[in-house]
Amino acid sequence: MLLEIKNLHFSYSKEKPLFNNLNLTFEAGKIIALAGESGCGKSTLLSLIYGLLDWESGDIIFNGKKLWGPKGNIVPGEAEMKFVAQNFDLMPYATVAENVGKFISNINLAQKKEKVTELLEVVGMEEYASVLPKYLSGGQQQRVAIARALSVLPKLLILDEPFSNLDFPRKIELREKLFRYVKQNQISLIISTHELQDIIPWLDQIVVLQEGRLIQNDRPEETFRNPYNAYVAKLFGEVNIFSSAEMSDLNLSKFSYYPKEVKVTENGIKATVKESRFAGNYYWNKLKIQDRELVIYTDNKLTQETVSVSFI
Repeated sequence: MLLEIKNLHFSYSKEKPLFNNLNLTFEAGKIIALAGESGCGKSTLLSLIYGLLDWESGDIIFNGKKLWGPKGNIVPGEAEMKFVAQNFDLMPYATVAENVGKFISNINLAQKKEKVTELLEVVGMEEYASVLPKYLSGGQQQRVAIARALSVLPKLLILDEPFSNLDFPRKIELREKLFRYVKQNQISLIISTHELQDIIPWLDQIVVLQEGRLIQNDRPEETFRNPYNAYVAKLFGEVNIFSSAEMSDLNLSKFSYYPKEVKVTENGIKATVKESRFAGNYYWNKLKIQDRELVIYTDNKLTQETVSVSFI
């Protein structure tokens, strides 16, 4: 086991504890998402793991060794881990290439240059090698910080919302290159996110937190298909949530249905079409069944006033 969190207690104030007896395990070589709404404890947990915050009681064990946090470390952080947080801590008067090469040995300069170039290609920043950080956007600085963290091939890479500052095309490019690189180099990755749907194809495990509590910890497919509650289901994007009474009235087998799980069929429940809008790869439709509205996606625009739908 690469990382174990045992009976962890942490609070910013006595009135409101955040983690109360938290237990988690992370296997080596996995890509793990730490998910939940803002304020659920994601960033705090990452800071605790990396040794930037002291906890009150419990153990964090990394690679078989107990960690001690700031109270036991002269230098902040932990060996064999790298953490890229929201502040990127780049050297302001060093170029992008110099920042990425900060931790790489100077013994073989040709080899170092080759490694820096490889890492800049992974994060899509090769054309900015000679630029100073102050001329970069926040998203570009974030990518440089990720490349620098990868340069030492850490056992564990921790990323806090790594795609939050990126536009959509860059996000798509970076996520695939980054996840392939960590897998090829057997780097374990913990990534905090509130956009699970963007990275789910590459995940091995999803850990969901809500106000410091562990809500669900499972494989991506299991978490998506069988969310523990509405909070978990909503992390995957738009979803229709039904009460127990509505489930009974509509004869539904579960409390949540994603828009693609509701299909227009010849025989089904009658629904009134309120809106049908083009949304790129699908049409976004708002329907009304009895007294409640729901959203479904279809391949074609719904032009009729009423349709029949079935829940898959």
